[in-house]
Amino acid sequence: MPNGPASSSLSTTTTAMDKRIQPPGQIRDYPKPTKTGKAPFSYPKTGLEGETYYELWGDLSSKKTPLICLHGGPGVPHNYLLPISLVNADYDIPVIMYDQIGCGKSTHFADKKGDTKFWTPELFMAELDNLKSHFGIKEFDLLGQSWGGMLGGQYAITQPKGVGKLIISNSPSDMRTWVKIANRLRQDLPKDVRETLDRCERDGKTDTEEYEEAVTYFYKLHLCRREPFPQELNDSFAFLKEDSTVYETMNGPSEFYVVGSLKEWSITEELKEITAETLPGGLLVMNGYYDEAQDETTAPFFYNPRCRTKWVRYALSSHMPMCEETEAYVRDLGMFLTQE
Repeated sequence: MPNGPASSSLSTTTTAMDKRIQPPGQIRDYPKPTKTGKAPFSYPKTGLEGETYYELWGDLSSKKTPLICLHGGPGVPHNYLLPISLVNADYDIPVIMYDQIGCGKSTHFADKKGDTKFWTPELFMAELDNLKSHFGIKEFDLLGQSWGGMLGGQYAITQPKGVGKLIISNSPSDMRTWVKIANRLRQDLPKDVRETLDRCERDGKTDTEEYEEAVTYFYKLHLCRREPFPQELNDSFAFLKEDSTVYETMNGPSEFYVVGSLKEWSITEELKEITAETLPGGLLVMNGYYDEAQDETTAPFFYNPRCRTKWVRYALSSHMPMCEETEAYVRDLGMFLTQE
């Protein structure tokens, strides 16, 4: 258990584990954003000059602590996170989502593909700080999904001022463990799918249609179990297909074939630097039973920080419970954000 001042807890929101049971998905509409726009962003270290596209739900002048959301990828824009905006509808919590630089509606830098010195976690942490400054935000809660949780965890380790609560959704603390688990899940795929993946990766044909089809087979099991994929996820994938610069530079051609700059990334030990003083509101870990972010990849976020932690697992979901079990996800998130 973490060495925090209060006890931690581990809970599962549902009990059914039958693969034949499909997740309910999103059953009601989420609200339109109150405001959209672009925040100027410069990063002198690399000479980057661009704009960060954002969407805001709610009123930042209210007394409610805003929630800032970090999407995954890297380079997979925020569209698939849109159901989280229901937190504003249900709890009146201001919510900010944005496309990290290099993807979606933010400024792209396709000429920087493969430039590992340009695309770094430090760049994206600086972008987060810039967005906070743009809105004049002093105190906030932070949610990161997948890569966004990796980024959020690394950001929290630096002990920035103003972060009250941290939500790590479907994220690994160590990419080596992530790859090990992904390979284990991959071994359970049908033989012809495995052979296609192996052959395309061996022959450098990861940009082919047959590789994409084999990857999609894996994704339907461990990325999103809704059939068909929700439109929000398709929209994110469409942006990624248009420009995969960030994703391929930092990750690689797929979720389980990690050959980019993050392949040795780890913050497992550094998570011990998160304390009740630096993260007073505590940390919530979320993942799915069928998640490519299996328990082994997320456990350090629960055990290593020295603050209050809680873990919620979704029995019908894989990597995107905000799309697969939306109502349960929003409820659990809202309760965590509003509790003392």
